[in-house]
Amino acid sequence: MTAPAVPLVDSHCHLDRLNLEAHNGDFEAMMAATADAGVSHMLCIGVDLESFPQVQGLAERYDNVFASVGVHPLYKESREPQVAELVERAAHPRVVAIGETGLDYFYAREQRDWQQRYFVAHIQAARETGLPLVIHTRGAKDDTLALLREHGGGEVRGVLHCFTEDLDMARQAMDMGFYISISGIVTFRNAEALRETVRELPLERLLIETDSPWLAPVPYRGKPNEPRYVAQVAECVASLKNVSVETLAAATAENFFTLFNKAQP
Repeated sequence: MTAPAVPLVDSHCHLDRLNLEAHNGDFEAMMAATADAGVSHMLCIGVDLESFPQVQGLAERYDNVFASVGVHPLYKESREPQVAELVERAAHPRVVAIGETGLDYFYAREQRDWQQRYFVAHIQAARETGLPLVIHTRGAKDDTLALLREHGGGEVRGVLHCFTEDLDMARQAMDMGFYISISGIVTFRNAEALRETVRELPLERLLIETDSPWLAPVPYRGKPNEPRYVAQVAECVASLKNVSVETLAAATAENFFTLFNKAQP
């Protein structure tokens, strides 16, 4: 597709983990292709504390890249996050969010105790810093919402990223001030339930993302994902919302900078 006249924002990607084969291993070529696709800004997400320096380094190197700090709920091998360390690392001017954090009972149902402990630490860090949470939630609707209510105290905000849960969960999260981010999954043939949910979500609470290098949208499914493919996500979501790609791009970019208000466009 032709790049939209209005720039796109990839609200969730893992630039430190991209497969660069399509660019002969050249990171700068990947960044140029991303710009050519109309993507103006990216949020590079931290998944463990050990690799966080690389995430932070990318945000320091590129003016259009921001960073988050956190431990993914499937990364038990990471050093356990402590509130004080998360708060300290979040003080960096390029770090605009806490996470990726959350609960994943789909892949790790038997590991609830440590997942919940890690999640609470992130909630407390978000509450202390005032930064938004980037939440991964899968098969853990009730506990995710309950822990946010119990430990957030109505003082945390954020995004449910790569959303695949039901409309009721989205609405409960939005009632708490959260946004909903849609990934390339929305383009998959078997994702009609998600498409129905997206049709019902208010445009003013939507974000779009790639979650690259995973979950490449159609027509790139099965190939390494990249931030430039957020254009395909935008096209699909715009169609579901019955708006132009430019309208969708403008709304989701505004939503991004409203939520991640430490980031500067």
